[in-house]
Amino acid sequence: MLQTILLQTETIADVVIPHEEKLNILSLLFDSGSIWITIPLLIMSAVIIYIFVDRYIALNKAGKEDVNFMNNIRDFIHNNRLDSAIALCKATSTPIARMIEKGLSRLGKPLGDINETISNTGQMEVARLEKGIGSISTMASIAPMLGFLGTVVGMIIAFHDMASSGNNLEINDLASGIYTALITTVSGLVVGIVGYTCYNILVSKISKVVLLLEAKASDFMDLLHEPAN
Repeated sequence: MLQTILLQTETIADVVIPHEEKLNILSLLFDSGSIWITIPLLIMSAVIIYIFVDRYIALNKAGKEDVNFMNNIRDFIHNNRLDSAIALCKATSTPIARMIEKGLSRLGKPLGDINETISNTGQMEVARLEKGIGSISTMASIAPMLGFLGTVVGMIIAFHDMASSGNNLEINDLASGIYTALITTVSGLVVGIVGYTCYNILVSKISKVVLLLEAKASDFMDLLHEPAN
């Protein structure tokens, strides 16, 4: 009985427990078969993040409302201190200030002309703030398609190798090729999701800035209708 147990113990000891290989995403990303997709996606993600941070900071600055600014402009206009009002606009250097400065430079002309000038200036300021945001939308759309392209090409290569190998097909080689092909789809989707998220955040902030510019333009026009003290 003891001999039987010893033999079973030796048999169990001889069994080799296979080592579970961990999936290395980075190695698949930079595999020779997928790197031609990975590099453009990495470049796109870097450009998206750069534009997002740059525009986010600019929009935060443009969206800050100085309560005292319009009050000071009102006081300067009522006291016939136009030069001081223009100087304040130049010193403030915000989209609102540049819009009001343009309106101040047209004082003395019909109110319709002043209103049109302010409106045009506001549109130009918004266009300046939107610079680069369209590129985020474009890259967010292209990235998933580029990832799918990498997957399709990878699957074509994998099935071609399967057909060429005949009876010598190794399942590990096939699985590795499929891993590499599918990782491009994941990468493209990640870049696309990040891009769309950044784009929607910026669009939301631009909408708030547009509303603020319209409100300040209306305040300025109302100011011109006020009787001087």
